Amino acid sequence: MSESTTAATGLTSQYIAQVAGDLESNFKEQERIGAEIAALQQQLTALQQDHSVLVNIQQALGVTHEPDKPSAAAESAAAPSHQHKMEAASPSKRRARKTTASQETTAKKPAARKPKAGTAAARPTLVELIRRHLAEQNEPRSAAEISTALSQAHPQRDIKTKVVRVTTEGLVAKSQAQRTKQGASVFYTAPNTPKPTNVPQTEKTSESTGH
Repeated sequence: MSESTTAATGLTSQYIAQVAGDLESNFKEQERIGAEIAALQQQLTALQQDHSVLVNIQQALGVTHEPDKPSAAAESAAAPSHQHKMEAASPSKRRARKTTASQETTAKKPAARKPKAGTAAARPTLVELIRRHLAEQNEPRSAAEISTALSQAHPQRDIKTKVVRVTTEGLVAKSQAQRTKQGASVFYTAPNTPKPTNVPQTEKTSESTGH
């Protein structure tokens, strides 16, 4: 009895030590995976922010459509490869599939994707918004002031001062806006607007920190 009891106690101790070791390994693995998830989440957040800025710049350049998704291109590239393998297995089926594919292509041609009517008119580009805003102003406006005004008028859009400044400089390059500078501050007006001799002090203060 004493020998069997001693053996059972020793086996139990081994199990306890093994379980404790497994628990420690499991906990360390959870910490490692959790750290990787947190790092990936930060990368995803940064990419989403970059995407938002790039979309605004794209809209500022007058582009109203987004490029096709990579997944769709990958699927379209993978489909012919799979079809080629299936056709090579049976010549008779290959001829039948070619006929079917030709008929389906002919049937799908009239249903080609068309842009939705009125989409561009319903959502003006940032260029149009800035040009319209400057035309309505009697005094020069800084990029920060333009950004604030457009954000209030269009709260559903993510309008950033940096993007507004780049877009407005583009209008200046195209002679669709005028640029004036007072010290370290830069102001913009609609084209053919007389340049002011003095810029209000409040406007100079608001822009001096943004440029």
